[in-house]
Amino acid sequence: MSDKPVFVFTSKYLGSEADDLGDILIRGLFRNLTKVDPKPQVLIFLNSSVELLISPEIQENLDILEKQGTKILVCGTCVDYFELRDQIRSDRLSNMGKILTTISNASKVINF
Repeated sequence: MSDKPVFVFTSKYLGSEADDLGDILIRGLFRNLTKVDPKPQVLIFLNSSVELLISPEIQENLDILEKQGTKILVCGTCVDYFELRDQIRSDRLSNMGKILTTISNASKVINF
């Protein structure tokens, strides 16, 4: 078990109420996440947060994070629900069993 946190994203926005602001905040989060330490051990994307993975800007930041050692798990059921399977890298697709195991084994989980 690593001391690095696992981040769980459940929405394509950061926060609620003001979606425009939430969009700005989530993009800023991913831009800055590449620069902070420690990096998260794993990023998990559930529900509408899977839509973030089709944004070129966020995709670029995720690629940087992967090169820095962060693993990315994307809910396959969610990807299918939003009809994004052809736009998400298959090596990032996961299932609820793997996601739950990752969360259960994490020393720290941060939800967004």
